[in-house]
Amino acid sequence: MVRAIVGANWGDEGKGKITDMLAKESDIIIRYQGGSNAGHTIINNYGKFALHLLPSGVFYNHTTSIIGNGVALNIPYLIKEVNDLVSKGVPKPAILVSDRAQILMPYHILFDQYEEERLGKRSFGSTKSGIAPFYSDKYAKIGFQVCELFDEESLKEKVERVCEMKNVLMEHLYHKPAIDPEELFKTLLEYREMVKPFVCDVSNYLHKAIKEGKNILLEGQLGSLKDTDHGIYPMVTSSSTLAAYGAIGAGIPPYEIKNITTVVKAYSSAVGAGAFVSEIFGDEADELRRRGGDGGEYGATTGRPRRMGWFDAVASRYGCRIQGATEAALTVLDVLGYLDELPVCIGYEIDGTVTKDFPNTIELNKAKPVYTTLPGWKCEIRGIKKYEDLPENCRNYIEFIEKELETPITMVSNGPGRDDIIYR
Repeated sequence: MVRAIVGANWGDEGKGKITDMLAKESDIIIRYQGGSNAGHTIINNYGKFALHLLPSGVFYNHTTSIIGNGVALNIPYLIKEVNDLVSKGVPKPAILVSDRAQILMPYHILFDQYEEERLGKRSFGSTKSGIAPFYSDKYAKIGFQVCELFDEESLKEKVERVCEMKNVLMEHLYHKPAIDPEELFKTLLEYREMVKPFVCDVSNYLHKAIKEGKNILLEGQLGSLKDTDHGIYPMVTSSSTLAAYGAIGAGIPPYEIKNITTVVKAYSSAVGAGAFVSEIFGDEADELRRRGGDGGEYGATTGRPRRMGWFDAVASRYGCRIQGATEAALTVLDVLGYLDELPVCIGYEIDGTVTKDFPNTIELNKAKPVYTTLPGWKCEIRGIKKYEDLPENCRNYIEFIEKELETPITMVSNGPGRDDIIYR
């Protein structure tokens, strides 16, 4: 059976922990999009980890971790992540890399940095990991697939051809040093040796695994509102963050995805620029940021302070709908125990009219939050294992959110550890 785990919002929903938990019952975990530009934080018996390229199931001996064809594959970064795990006592994970995955090139990172620099105040708030230039090249058909590393003659010719094009931008738009095709070719041969042990026809491997009845988990990066088509464009990532893309980014039939677990945060947070209707500021935001996450709300990749806000029912309902959620997991609920009252954004006021439907970006930029307030529970809820043992106001908050989401909340996370979970 194939299950997808995805985010409902801007990313940062706590998917890493839920994936790590679901991986226990999985045979195969697949990253199917994105790159090393966002991280998933995991806390388990081995310690605390921020994974970027590797799927969040690498801590189990019985699992195979796969980098799908939809991923922006930074090969040195992948090897570094594996070595970091092993150096901290984690058994070396079984990893497969799709021969159709495209390679994130060293110049992609440079172009990302130079473009943000050029844009100045108009920048997209990129993590400068090379993601937008990577996907631009992929769809312009001048990217490099892993399989191309194994034909030196055609690889060398393509490197020279691509460098000729890239150097026009380097010299005349960015006024930076040209890319040396000889050096780049040598680098790609080094990449080949690094990735060679892992390369596989992933689609065929998964075809057989599905026939054998294996449990397969598709792991998405970021969330619905960062999707290229359905997010807050243009302040989005450069790949599809939706469960539907899991079929494409892994190479399986779409009808095989039976369950879509969509992770929703009990409040809101975001890294990077773009519309954020329920955003809060000042001391109120600082307090929530300090208490939030598993050690403060800071980007797992960049370390940037996350933007903070109250729970946005409009955005979260849309996020669940566009993902096709069959269930929701509500995370970091324990963080809110210090509050007397809990504001919830239940609508957007746009040009004097209140709507509960999530609008396109042009309308979204005019939206003002419409709040309702629920009473807080004013106590620590970590360590509670049964839903009925939660304080009444806490259960009321969960049930209010569930009604707004129009999706059943089947899991509630009430702490950072792997076992801090309540099943409903």
